[in-house]
Amino acid sequence: MTSKNPTAAILIIGDEILSGRTRDANMYHLAGELTRAGIDLKEARVVSDDRAAIVEAVRALSAKYTHVFTSGGIGPTHDDITADCIAEAFGRTIDVRDDAKALLSAHYEGRGVEFNEARMRMARIPEGAVLIENPVSIAPGFSVENVHVMAGVPNIFSAMVAGLLPTLTGGKPLLSQTYRINRPESAVAQPLGTLAEKYPALSMGSYPFVQNGAYGTNIVIRGQDGALVEAAMMELAKLFPADEQG
Repeated sequence: MTSKNPTAAILIIGDEILSGRTRDANMYHLAGELTRAGIDLKEARVVSDDRAAIVEAVRALSAKYTHVFTSGGIGPTHDDITADCIAEAFGRTIDVRDDAKALLSAHYEGRGVEFNEARMRMARIPEGAVLIENPVSIAPGFSVENVHVMAGVPNIFSAMVAGLLPTLTGGKPLLSQTYRINRPESAVAQPLGTLAEKYPALSMGSYPFVQNGAYGTNIVIRGQDGALVEAAMMELAKLFPADEQG
C-alpha cells in the first residue's frame, strides 16, 4: 500500500524500557492517534539513556521522516539527558528558558513546594525550540525542527500529544475493517494473496488465533479509500462465506 501522508517515527528513550522494568504504552497510544490524524507511523526505535545513541537516533530518524516523536528523559534527575541530546543533534545551545522557568516556578510555588535546582533542570530548553504544553505536571516538552520531545509518563505523554497533533498537518486517515474466518491461516493464505494483488492500494494482513481449541484467522484490510476497502471486503466475504465465520 502506498500513501502520500506525512510519515513519522517514535524514539522511546530509557534504560527502564530496555531492562523490562517498565512496559512502554506510548507507542501504542501514538500509533492510534497518528492513524486518526493521517500521519503514517513507519518506525519505532528504543534506545538506552546513552548520549551518543540518542543523538545518532535523532539525527537518523529526523532525516528520514516528516516527524519524530520522542518519549522519556526530560525529567529532573541526572539521567534525564534527552534535552541535551536534542540540542547536540541539531547543533544548538541549551539553557534555562524564562518562559519555561516561569511556568514551573508558578506551579511549584502554588503547591507550596520548593522550586529547587533539580526541578529547574526541566526548564532547560534547546535554543529556538517551541514549547509543547503539559497540562498534567506543567514541565513542558518542546519541538526542534521536526522532532517533538515529550515526557515518558503515559498520561503526560498522551496529554502532550493531544495538544501537539492539531498543530501538525496530517493527510488522509487510515481506514480499516476486520473479517473473521474460522479456518487456519494456512488455508486462507493463497486466496488472500491473490486478493491483495488485485488491490495494491490496500494493506491486507492475516492474524491467526485459537479459540476453544479451534484455529481461525482475522483478516484486516486497511486503506485510505473507504469505497475500495468496502469492495475488497465484499470480495473477501465471497471467498469465505458467512458460514465460515464465528
